[in-house]
Amino acid sequence: MTEQQRRPTLMDVAEAAGVSRALVSIVMRGAPGAAEATRQKVLDAARELGYRPDSRARLLRSTRTKLLGLSFSTAHAFHAEIVDAAYAEAGAKGYELALGGVTSGRPEARTIEALLDFGSEALILISPTLSSDELARYASQVPVVSLLRNDVGDATDSVSSDDYAGIRMAVEHLVSLGHRRIVHIDGGSAVSAEPRRSAFRAEMERRGLEPAIIAGGAMEEDGMTAGNSLGPVMPTAVIAFNDRSALGVIESLRAQGQRVPADVSVLGYDDSQFARLSYVQLSSISQDAPQLAAAAVDRAVARIEGTQSAGHVVRTPHLVARRTTAAPPAGG
Repeated sequence: MTEQQRRPTLMDVAEAAGVSRALVSIVMRGAPGAAEATRQKVLDAARELGYRPDSRARLLRSTRTKLLGLSFSTAHAFHAEIVDAAYAEAGAKGYELALGGVTSGRPEARTIEALLDFGSEALILISPTLSSDELARYASQVPVVSLLRNDVGDATDSVSSDDYAGIRMAVEHLVSLGHRRIVHIDGGSAVSAEPRRSAFRAEMERRGLEPAIIAGGAMEEDGMTAGNSLGPVMPTAVIAFNDRSALGVIESLRAQGQRVPADVSVLGYDDSQFARLSYVQLSSISQDAPQLAAAAVDRAVARIEGTQSAGHVVRTPHLVARRTTAAPPAGG
């Protein structure tokens, strides 16, 4: 490593400011004991040298890391929105996030182990796929908060959105527009797929309507495949498992010569950034990423600081109606 590449140290700052290393340490920690003129001289020297405190060394010296480990799927845009919101909430409480991405080549268990090795004081797991027993094993080491999934047992905290309420709102919105032939394209084996399937079936039957369900998934390709199987009698409305699936459904319908929403209305779930794009304007059920993230961070911090025992928080979603839902065509 060359002299230009070497990271400036406390001693470098001390020599540049003409003070002791101990005094530089006091200034950098914000501790009392340095005169204002000296403090400013040290800060000026640090800025000129490009000195930044080594957060890793600070963590190693401390019995507290103030880290919340957060695992998320890199395939889901909605997870990224939760991560964005979680950063702000954690920072407001004096904590930092350690992120762990779950990918096709990096399983969830490996991601969690890495977050623990990094010193996370609690774990926030978005849509975890591990069994309740596996989650309980981690919860015996540090507090664990399951986000978007609540069937995790008593040892693990959970923060989730009420999927039954969300699907009820979706069906109610479409029925109020005059739709009767409504299809649900489900999420396959994805977390939350089963409660949404059950809610759709129950809500349609309660209204005396046929609960048509087509196997789908969480990605655009899943929505396109499912959309291609909607015929020969086309429904007048589709409720997709999530926004990405809904985008695939819309693409499939347009390829078949169907107009959205003039011929078929499409409703997504999550109210993700895709739904809000100006050229999409997808009607969707909003789970409110910032509120979910705030609740999860609150649970994690409360468990770390011992102010609460394990518990489950369920938030109510809401409908955001945009351009992809409208009254059915005449005679539909």
